[in-house]
Amino acid sequence: MQVNPIQLFDAESSTYTYILAAPDSRDAVIIDPVDRHFARDLAHLERLGLHLTHVLETHAHADHVTSAGRLRAHTGASACVPSGCGIGPAEMQLEDGDTVAFGAREHIAVIHTPGHTAGSMCYLWRGNLFTGDTLLIDGCGRTDFQSGSAADLYDSVTRKLFTLDAATRVWPGHDYRGQSVSTVGWERDHNARLARRERDDFIALMAALDLPRPKLMDVALPANRQLGLPADLPHGA
Repeated sequence: MQVNPIQLFDAESSTYTYILAAPDSRDAVIIDPVDRHFARDLAHLERLGLHLTHVLETHAHADHVTSAGRLRAHTGASACVPSGCGIGPAEMQLEDGDTVAFGAREHIAVIHTPGHTAGSMCYLWRGNLFTGDTLLIDGCGRTDFQSGSAADLYDSVTRKLFTLDAATRVWPGHDYRGQSVSTVGWERDHNARLARRERDDFIALMAALDLPRPKLMDVALPANRQLGLPADLPHGA
């Protein structure tokens, strides 16, 4: 049975948030929530009669503040983060090959995909791949900060993500052109940065981007390493 995630959007940072609902229970998981949409996301859960069990982060974001800590405090959900991202307060420090279980028999596979950041993770659930900033629709995340590496990103995408079934649906962490979903097969064949491009060419392409520094980076990164909570606030508050 194909189960669709609920896709929500933050226009200011062009960030996608996802709610995954277990078809066999009221349990739900949220991926990459944004602080300014805390009330919106709670309203979705309440409207659908869902109980939030886990909050997942794909990496420590530099362009928005997460609501993971607030959601955890309000719902009792567990915070689940990539182990290499320095997000100490989370209950679950995820490693490549781990699974996150929710509902009666739902399992999210954890795939370590370094490149955008050293600790970046993607999540695979029921044929749906949540790629964070690793793989975008017709693009990919930048690799010039947070221990990013163009070489690592190329390897992560081509050796791990592009080897998945072609019909696997790709749900990105961002989109700037009004696109919402793709497939592994389409990205493998058409992605402007990665399709049919050699590793050295990709590294040179990424080195030449010369992107501006994220405006909120100095605020967002320290906050996100505390699950979006002020450093002086107890982690369970």
